[in-house]
Amino acid sequence: MVTTEHNKLEPVKWVDNHADYLYKYALSRLGNSEISRDLVQDVYLAALEKVDSFEGRSTERTWLTSILRYKIIDIYRKKAALRTEAVRAQKFEAAAEDFFESNGHWSDKHEPMPIGDETFDVIQSKEFEKILGQCMKKLPALCSSVFTMKYLDDDSAVTICKELNLSQSNYWTIVHRAKLNLRACLQKNWI
Repeated sequence: MVTTEHNKLEPVKWVDNHADYLYKYALSRLGNSEISRDLVQDVYLAALEKVDSFEGRSTERTWLTSILRYKIIDIYRKKAALRTEAVRAQKFEAAAEDFFESNGHWSDKHEPMPIGDETFDVIQSKEFEKILGQCMKKLPALCSSVFTMKYLDDDSAVTICKELNLSQSNYWTIVHRAKLNLRACLQKNWI
């Protein structure tokens, strides 16, 4: 560790010297006082774990702030992922309802198409696997998990419901909607 006397770490004084600054920095970016307080505590823990990596090229405050900045970026990423998942789930719900008319029959737009040559083993095809994987990525995470557990891992409905904390009716709704959306995606991209 290359540190100068001026840029020496003093963990004992971190709370007194930097807590207010770090808290205000986090609060100005996150707008949540509870998360900001927790994040400052996380910064102290991370800094203590990385104390050997401090080279003294910056001040102690600058070093702690950079750790905080990376933690804030992680929160932004998590929020973005949750928003993306929520939007995907909304589109998934809307698309599933478009498959049927009010009388329960298939809509003309989404009526199943004949697959074609039944002697060709589509399941073994690498191209099919690739397209199926792409279609599964378009499903919300929960739907993808349920479909994978049921049809690729051959788990029972009871096991899936227990593992994912789902009711039986919710499970069957998810399976049904996942199949509808996968079928539509496969018809568009495979057939």
